[in-house]
Amino acid sequence: MLHFSAAVAAALATAFASGAWAAGEREIVVVGDSVSAEYGLARGTGWVALLGRRVAEQKLPWTVANASISGDTTSGGLARLPQVLKQHHPKVVVIELGGNDALRGLPMSDTRKNLDAMTTMAEAAGARVVIAGMMVPPNFGRKYQADFAQVYADVAAAHKAALVPFIFKGIADRPDADDWFQADRIHPVAKAHPIILDNVWPLLKPLLKS
Repeated sequence: MLHFSAAVAAALATAFASGAWAAGEREIVVVGDSVSAEYGLARGTGWVALLGRRVAEQKLPWTVANASISGDTTSGGLARLPQVLKQHHPKVVVIELGGNDALRGLPMSDTRKNLDAMTTMAEAAGARVVIAGMMVPPNFGRKYQADFAQVYADVAAAHKAALVPFIFKGIADRPDADDWFQADRIHPVAKAHPIILDNVWPLLKPLLKS
């Protein structure tokens, strides 16, 4: 696993010492890319907004914050995670990143290292982690497709973190998949986002009981 820089470690230690982490002990933060940032959707129709509603409807003592940025990579997520943790002090962090790494042809080893470092950092801040996995299209090649999916599985296993193997399950693998994506064939349309939430929820809900 990677180690934080001295500056990041000091910042986390300061936050713990000041008691700042207690304030947000019931917050879920999603750190993702355009899939979670409602790219091409009306505000409030993406899966993270739907998660917030589900938590409220079930009267769970949790709040949901969306720290997702369209176009973000695992490198970008790692760079901004210290500030996200400092601002929100979450007890649960959902990491939904990596798709843009593949689309940009970034080294898979970097994706793995960044996801590992983000998970390590979130855990050190007192949060439990859900890793939302992505799969690349078949045109990337079967080996690349399998290796990319394995990155998420390996990081989750190393940390005993919850893993959603493929957040587009039931969307990208259906016969009429084209009807469930925007014109770019990358971003799901609004009707797909309840399915994304249903893919994440079984892994996330158990973490909200304590």
